[in-house]
Amino acid sequence: MDLRQLAALTAVADHGSFSAAARALHTVQSNVSTHIARLEKELRASLVDRATGTLTEVGEIVVARARIVQAELDALAADVASAFDEISGTVRFGIISTTGRWLAPLLLETMDAAHPNVRMVLVDASTTSLLPQVASGALDLALVNLPVDDPDLVTEPLFDEDRMLVCPRDHPLHGREHLTLGDLAEFPLILEPPGTSFRDELDIEAARAGVTLQPLAEVDGMRLVASLTFEGVGPSVLPASAFRPDAAVWSASLEDVAPRSAGIVQRRRAILSAPARALREVLVRVVRSEIGRLPGLHLTHEP
Repeated sequence: MDLRQLAALTAVADHGSFSAAARALHTVQSNVSTHIARLEKELRASLVDRATGTLTEVGEIVVARARIVQAELDALAADVASAFDEISGTVRFGIISTTGRWLAPLLLETMDAAHPNVRMVLVDASTTSLLPQVASGALDLALVNLPVDDPDLVTEPLFDEDRMLVCPRDHPLHGREHLTLGDLAEFPLILEPPGTSFRDELDIEAARAGVTLQPLAEVDGMRLVASLTFEGVGPSVLPASAFRPDAAVWSASLEDVAPRSAGIVQRRRAILSAPARALREVLVRVVRSEIGRLPGLHLTHEP
């Protein structure tokens, strides 16, 4: 087994066919086919369905391991280079959309000033999309909603943010400054789907209050939830960072809802590369310096 075989299989997984994988690897299709055939022979298993170009179940297992191997090799090269010179290499970082809106520009600017030889790859997605990418090694670390229930991942809380009711100005809740979940029970809301941390925590809080929230729509992605509300589709419960003061909506605090927590997640058994360690240090520093300027956001250790 060699790295070219693993790279060929991963390219087929990423691009959907042998020909597309060959283009991505800047080689010919016959080379991709040969590498995968040799890998299948060594493992004594079929890895790709030739009729569809999709991976078999065993192929998916191999690719998951291959991604971790490649991430560790990238980290090794970055660590060696950093030992002799400035920190350099690539770091792959995921961030939830609402936080990325205010944090990403500051993070990119600070990283460029402190570590100009580090190349950042940012992935903007929901927590449910980011966690599997961290677990597989596709991302070095991510900033996500907490808590995270995965024994293979470890988290570090960074900040909390208030949750608020946001609604169009023609909605019956318009003008009410202090609300409880009980006040929302009769009004359908735009919500994230069950299984997302934000929705699950909201449902737990509602159950404690004896309330069942009614979904007007269920949307996986807080930025889209916010956009639909800003466009007047319907009310939603949003974290403070998702709110736009310039939007034609009304916002009110929720008195009986705990804040949302956010923090860093990484693989439990992974050793972060030098670029990833540098990013993590800059991330914590930027959050601590900026959080007090943003209404409704608080460092986790603060009351």
